[in-house]
Amino acid sequence: MSFKSVIQGVKGELGSISRKGFDVKFGRSRSQRVVQESSVKVDAMKQSCWANMPPELLRDVLMRIEASEDTWPPRKTVVSCAGVCRNWRDIVKEIVKSPELSGKLTFPISLKQPGPRDLVLQCFIKRNRSNQTYYLFLSLNQASTDDGKFLLAARKCRRPTCTDYIISLNSDDVSKGSSTYVGKLRSNFLGTKFTIYDAQPPNTGAKVTKCRSTRLVNMKQVSPRVPAGNYPVAHISYELNVLGSRGPRRMQCVMDAIPARSMEPGGVAPTPTEFRHSSLDSFPSLPFFRSKSTRIESFQPELQSGQNEGLLVLRNKAPRWHEQLQCWCLNFNGRVTVASVKNFQLVASPENGGAGQEHENVILQFGKVGKDVFTMDYQYPISAFQAFAICLSSFDTKIACE
Repeated sequence: MSFKSVIQGVKGELGSISRKGFDVKFGRSRSQRVVQESSVKVDAMKQSCWANMPPELLRDVLMRIEASEDTWPPRKTVVSCAGVCRNWRDIVKEIVKSPELSGKLTFPISLKQPGPRDLVLQCFIKRNRSNQTYYLFLSLNQASTDDGKFLLAARKCRRPTCTDYIISLNSDDVSKGSSTYVGKLRSNFLGTKFTIYDAQPPNTGAKVTKCRSTRLVNMKQVSPRVPAGNYPVAHISYELNVLGSRGPRRMQCVMDAIPARSMEPGGVAPTPTEFRHSSLDSFPSLPFFRSKSTRIESFQPELQSGQNEGLLVLRNKAPRWHEQLQCWCLNFNGRVTVASVKNFQLVASPENGGAGQEHENVILQFGKVGKDVFTMDYQYPISAFQAFAICLSSFDTKIACE
């Protein structure tokens, strides 16, 4: 049997597993009942020739599969490999690198990891005005109107004193009580200040808010000792236009979870490797989504306003006034086609250590290409989740800024 036929056999077997009910999807899982029914078939799979392959041969096969599946939808084969058995899962976890190193989004946790250093991940956002829902997709080609690969969804919730954007891995269940809840964005009354909350601690010194009360998750009461969300990871502020200026918006993002030194040569940004809390325990077919420990981290005092020293600060790149067009212009390299006050580009602020002048390297850009379609391109050191939340702040109405 040739090596090529072995690889083709593995892929064929993975397709058979999916058809039999062992369905492994990015960011989603089947019902508990279906997974339990499939467990018998999974046990039978452990006795097959593929589960009993020699470790050296298995590693070589999985490495070649991972290297050959560069983009979605074919990359679902890599995710399926991790669901065959424990041996396959351990090897796949070791082979698959973070987006910072590979430039690929594979498992749900990669949405919380920093983007690639040497390239930009191109995504787009679709807005549904009828139900105030926003969907983030990974572009499968240069066109922003393709079907894309679904990544995240957000739903706008208006409250008397603020506005919340609930962010979820599931496009059909966007609620804080969902098992796929990953975080939220909250604004003040005027829509000029926003806070991004992560559902899991970004680092060992994270501060959880409103942790005294319990909340319902999957219709089960969860102890407040188990981290359940509301970890502030970034603060966004829009400058007030007191004189009614019609110029572009000015915004600043203070990334509480990313140190300024991450932008220096050899700098490192926090990179979570798994979901730490129990909100994703509804993925029984993928045990690597669970946390190995529920130990409480030692929380430090919450960051006070104005205490930005040592943190990464992002500012919108200043546009230039075009005399002939009589408008403010930015170079989006063809990724934005419709003029809008929502369009922006974020760069590292010169306040960050080691930056003598404003960085020209655009970390996040967001712009309009259709009535309800917007492009979102991001790279290191922010994650897809953080980039999506920042872009959601641009959708909110700003009473004092316009």
